Amino acid sequence: MNRIQMAAAIALFGLVSQPALAGNEWTIDPAHSSANFTVRHMMVSNVHGSFAKVTGQAKYDGKDLQGANVEATIDVASVDTRDEHRDGHLKSPDFFDVAKYPTITFKSTEVKKTHDGFDLIGDLTMHGTTKPVTLHAEKITEAVKDAKGNLHVGTSATAKINRQDFGVSFNKQLDNGGVMVGDDVNIVVDVELTKNKETASAQ
Repeated sequence: MNRIQMAAAIALFGLVSQPALAGNEWTIDPAHSSANFTVRHMMVSNVHGSFAKVTGQAKYDGKDLQGANVEATIDVASVDTRDEHRDGHLKSPDFFDVAKYPTITFKSTEVKKTHDGFDLIGDLTMHGTTKPVTLHAEKITEAVKDAKGNLHVGTSATAKINRQDFGVSFNKQLDNGGVMVGDDVNIVVDVELTKNKETASAQ
């Protein structure tokens, strides 16, 4: 094969392979996705909250999880615990410090299959600190088409983190020796993904 033939072959390979790679791209649907959390209050009850604005991208070919990855961003100002005063305190420098750290991000680095789903391992960045976190996810649903022909899949995942690991350390001591806010935070993430329109038609 001479140089011209080789160049042509490489160009053809690029044209053939690009749609296949592009066809694996999905976008997180912020209208149908959320990041929810639970934390102990005064060691007697659980406070539930959520971040309503979750955005991001994922790559998934619909078959092999090993090659899948996701990058997600949470708008911290969208925190909602059904109490305006508490939400304002969470946004302050005592907790998330939204003015300085407006987003929480997650970037996956590895996927491991489990008996009932998969573990999505990645780097969580919050409050200016990055730590490895494992999300235990359910099996991804079968793709479903909406009325416009767009493909959708979804999954839910759970994780537990210690807020102290991320420098979110505000607390108050109680008279009985306990603390106002627990350190362990239980997380539930519900994500719906939509296949990118420009790539869905490429396959």
